[in-house]
Amino acid sequence: MTKKTEKLPDLEKSMAEITQLIEKMEQGELTLDQSLGHFERGITLVKHCQKILETAEQKVQILIQNN
Repeated sequence: MTKKTEKLPDLEKSMAEITQLIEKMEQGELTLDQSLGHFERGITLVKHCQKILETAEQKVQILIQNN
């Protein structure tokens, strides 16, 4: 299985998309395959957001140490 290399959205757009995915899944009208696809996309976005936040935290730590 090969991973698609796609550009992921910025933090704010990722969070908004995660919210939309959750809302769609909570409605209970999706098929199992659709739900799994939404779940997989959500996990990808959450990991992406975590990476963005970790990078920001590292930058803040560097700035604090330099001052």
